[in-house]
Amino acid sequence: MPVVCAHLTEVTFLPEPSTRECGECIAAGDTWVHLRMCLECGNVGCCDSSKNRHATRHYQGTGHPTIRGVEPGERWVWCFIDEKAIEV
Repeated sequence: MPVVCAHLTEVTFLPEPSTRECGECIAAGDTWVHLRMCLECGNVGCCDSSKNRHATRHYQGTGHPTIRGVEPGERWVWCFIDEKAIEV
């Protein structure tokens, strides 16, 4: 069985995002590729394939370690600290 980090073992459910847009991209007049949601505070930001990488910037500014994919059909969680992902 693969080793999973402690941050990911704490994830018990995937809450729904409060929005389906990256507010920071909208404010800047930019677009995004995919959206990610912080599992600690619910912030929704754009992925690393997007120009602004707002989900990663959120982690860098807050230290909140886990995000989930919020695109239709995505059921995974990523830990920035341990650079690990799991399907949930």
